[in-house]
Amino acid sequence: MGYLLRKLFFTLALGAAVHAAAHPTDGDTAKYVTTRLAVTGAVEHALNLNVADLRQLPPQKLGELPMVCQSGAKLGQLENLKGVRLRELLEQAVVVSRDHNDVKKMIVIATASDGYKVVFSWSELFNSPVGEGVLVYFEKDGQPLGDDEGRIAMVSSKDIRSGPRHVKWLQSIEVKKIAD
Repeated sequence: MGYLLRKLFFTLALGAAVHAAAHPTDGDTAKYVTTRLAVTGAVEHALNLNVADLRQLPPQKLGELPMVCQSGAKLGQLENLKGVRLRELLEQAVVVSRDHNDVKKMIVIATASDGYKVVFSWSELFNSPVGEGVLVYFEKDGQPLGDDEGRIAMVSSKDIRSGPRHVKWLQSIEVKKIAD
């Protein structure tokens, strides 16, 4: 299990580096706006959802969430979010698990249109409090998301440092088995 954890932490660190390098600085965020979310990979039913489709799923609301970057610096906060749990989307797509222990070797990669990626383990999402707080959201303060976040975004509200797993312009969720 040590190898899997090292690989997961490496992937998370790589995602943070990719975000720092790929985060748009030109002010033209409109080119990153996403209107659809694909759920693919090791799933029985690939999904391709727009905001109207997401609105049909059981809604979740999140009041206030302090945004804290990986260094611990406070970045402000997100307020009044509405969306669906990532876990709900994965349950709809049905994660493929041929062997009882396969899920222990699964990761979920969330990718933004600007190349930013974050990683969750299956166990985090389905077997810990973190899974209760991973929200794919499409509304803030009763309004659709603006170009600065895209029409679909994601945040892990149970993380102590919530910034690194805040995904603006969310375009895909991939389920991947990382070990045999």
